[in-house]
Amino acid sequence: MKTKLVLLLKAIAAITVVSGLVQMVRPQWILAMVGGEATSTANHFFGIVGMFMVLFGGLLWQALAAPRPQPIPVFWCGLQKLGATAAVGLAVSRDLLSWLALGVAGFDLLSAILILAYWRSIRSEHGGS
Repeated sequence: MKTKLVLLLKAIAAITVVSGLVQMVRPQWILAMVGGEATSTANHFFGIVGMFMVLFGGLLWQALAAPRPQPIPVFWCGLQKLGATAAVGLAVSRDLLSWLALGVAGFDLLSAILILAYWRSIRSEHGGS
């Protein structure tokens, strides 16, 4: 069961890296998909968010691929997904993004739940880190 969860989390990590790269390089494309206004400022900051997606997706991948469980980076990746969920939800509530962006928030929320469930299982097995 845990092997399947690790494979699913690696897929989430890969999706996060790839979508973050696209968002970093072409933020206006992603903004258009989620109903955001693609101003110079929005593009700049959306690109920065994409960079952090790449970093946290890469961190999650590397933590999952490590020879021993890595509870601390897994925990922080789970928190990042919770933060992303809240940020997108807030943007939708402020009419900065369309309701279509709630699909992104849903993916991030599901990712956070799975990541933190995995973190809890490895944390309890390896001394509570």
